[in-house]
Amino acid sequence: MSHEPKYYLEDLEVGMFSESTMEITGEKIDAFADIIGDHNPLHVDEEFAKTTMFGRRIAHGALSASLISAILGNDLPGPGAVFVELNLRFRRPAFIGDTVIGRAEVAEINEKTGRVKMKCYCIVDGKQICRGDAGVMVQKRPKSD
Repeated sequence: MSHEPKYYLEDLEVGMFSESTMEITGEKIDAFADIIGDHNPLHVDEEFAKTTMFGRRIAHGALSASLISAILGNDLPGPGAVFVELNLRFRRPAFIGDTVIGRAEVAEINEKTGRVKMKCYCIVDGKQICRGDAGVMVQKRPKSD
């Protein structure tokens, strides 16, 4: 894996976007719960989850949102970008068996500060499950000697 920036600030244009996909599985939910320490039975206990308004286990919202982090760090802007802000509103859950598509799109570029605002959302079956925006610091192209 290259550690070189995929995009420098000067390479970005409003409207550029990238997407990433993940299938939600019980194993991923359990592993995520162990990593972050959130063992809410709504996520990890099928019998408990059956008694809730959802009727079954749901993925942590942050698990779906992690697709956004992956896009920003790997693809757009990519390696070297610093994720400094995330504001998301969760609209509906993702369930085991769902395929979540995360998308991040360049919305604003501040050439002076190197900050880029990204519109972000995740969808399942064509419906948004979360949406919001992220702030990223992107390095400028090094000056040649």
